[in-house]
Amino acid sequence: MRITHWVFLLVIGLAASFGAAAARAGTLIEFPNVSEQAPAKLLGYLARPDTGLSGLLANQSNRAEPYPAVVVLHGCGGFSSHSAKLADQIGSWGYVALTVDSLGSRGIASRCGSMSLDQAFDAYAALRYLSRLDFVDPARVAVLGQSMGGSAALYAVDRDMAAQYFDQRFRAAIAYYPNCGIPAASMTAPTLVLIGEADDWNPAERCREMVAHSRPDGATIAMTIYPGAYHAFDVPQLKPGTRSLGHWLEYDEAAARDAERQLRAFLAAHLGGALSGTE
Repeated sequence: MRITHWVFLLVIGLAASFGAAAARAGTLIEFPNVSEQAPAKLLGYLARPDTGLSGLLANQSNRAEPYPAVVVLHGCGGFSSHSAKLADQIGSWGYVALTVDSLGSRGIASRCGSMSLDQAFDAYAALRYLSRLDFVDPARVAVLGQSMGGSAALYAVDRDMAAQYFDQRFRAAIAYYPNCGIPAASMTAPTLVLIGEADDWNPAERCREMVAHSRPDGATIAMTIYPGAYHAFDVPQLKPGTRSLGHWLEYDEAAARDAERQLRAFLAAHLGGALSGTE
């Protein structure tokens, strides 16, 4: 997909989400892939705490020291205005946030119903790119994903999966309603899993089993299971809920708010540098 066409589609989505603030949102970028397979470059959306919409929300001035950062991985439906909004929100907390468009970069509309390690490798491409920016602290970068992206975040920090191919390490990983299909998981970074008990796309029981059978030589895996919450419980657009590919998706305000609180606390604990207070 040509970046000009991708930018046009994203701007439409941003306008719907942000209204007049869309023009002041983050930056659309390209950065090198780490894989020898195509594409040579990946597309992304970069939000900084001191510029754009994140800067307006955070209301903080420029500073000399580098920021911690978060790599954001989208679900199987691809990059969306929700992906960009999440990056801006994280940016407003005091982090650089880079949402990677893994599907659009490859000209793929959807990957629902299939699995690939592309996203986990894309996370490392984003980590390498962020590490070379003078306003990012390369030692304080986390990876966060939702659904397919949540699974990819787990793959990225499991020592027997993507992590084995890279010297750089993420400081932390956060997975919203992931597949949790990793036997004998051994994480290279502290990991947080957030999932709904009623999720019929990625069952919570699978995550319980992954945590129960995780290896003692790995970093800790914390998990919260929200009673009555479905897949994509943090997406406000899914109110009322809807059925997709035979699965129920529905926003749950209580679960979404608690997950946001946990995410913010987890990032602050493992990356530092976040803004004080909660919303």
